[in-house]
Amino acid sequence: MPKEFLGIKYLTKNDVETLINKAIQYKQNKEAYKDKLKEKNIITIFFENSTRTRTSFEIAAKKMGAEVINVDYEKSSIKKGETDFDTIQNLSVMHPDAFVVRHFESGYPYFLSKFTNIPIINAGDGTNEHPSQAILDLITMKEAKGNIENLNVCIIGDIINSRVVGSHLEAAKMFNWNLSFYGPKTMLPKQEWIKNIKIEKNLEKALTDKDFIILLRIQLERNSGQNMPSLGEYAKFFGINDNNIPKDTYIMHPGPVNRNVELSSKTMDENDNILIATQVENGVFARMAIYDFCLN
Repeated sequence: MPKEFLGIKYLTKNDVETLINKAIQYKQNKEAYKDKLKEKNIITIFFENSTRTRTSFEIAAKKMGAEVINVDYEKSSIKKGETDFDTIQNLSVMHPDAFVVRHFESGYPYFLSKFTNIPIINAGDGTNEHPSQAILDLITMKEAKGNIENLNVCIIGDIINSRVVGSHLEAAKMFNWNLSFYGPKTMLPKQEWIKNIKIEKNLEKALTDKDFIILLRIQLERNSGQNMPSLGEYAKFFGINDNNIPKDTYIMHPGPVNRNVELSSKTMDENDNILIATQVENGVFARMAIYDFCLN
């Protein structure tokens, strides 16, 4: 029975562990995924710009033997006035095997799932969740540390606008993380909105005794720039560079990185504890595992 992939909140711990282990298996042995999606058709619909997520979903599908059809939102019938409901209905009766959807509105993939029996795969929705990013991050963490239980993790940056945070909050509960946040006060949630999450008092505290630091991009397209004096000021008080990077901590970032803002260029390119390239690589295998979870 095909399954949807709408958010980490809808998955069990066993589901997540299965996805992680399957992705690692695929990374180690390309024969394990060869022709897994042969004769399958995947439709991607991205209402927001994307490079890594969209490309890795397409590469993952093609490596598994599927055909990928990309619906260009700017050239679609939606731009002519067709409703989202009619679009998904019309595409559904063409009998694709899955939809991969990214949208700027929170809950949109869930909304679409109510109008089709075709599995919907959430490639990021508004400020709600980015579940495939969470899976690839968990894979990267497991490879780096050997396990993903009881980790000390701090997320630094534009917390309130981040869909990555939404998914990692769910992962933190599943795997019993000691999770904390740090960033400009204007980018942090109110303490009463979150349970069991520490707000770090300063950057030094945020970087101390952590297994992983996850840096978040300043989302200028969501008007985050209005919540701080300047990017230079952000880099000075919240950015990671060679002078403050902790030696025994891994640094991650969902991308794209604002170089010399969240992370200095020199540190990003020369420090072995920066796992960003590994995250991108693991994105393909994570999305292979998601396809397998939904379709096989």
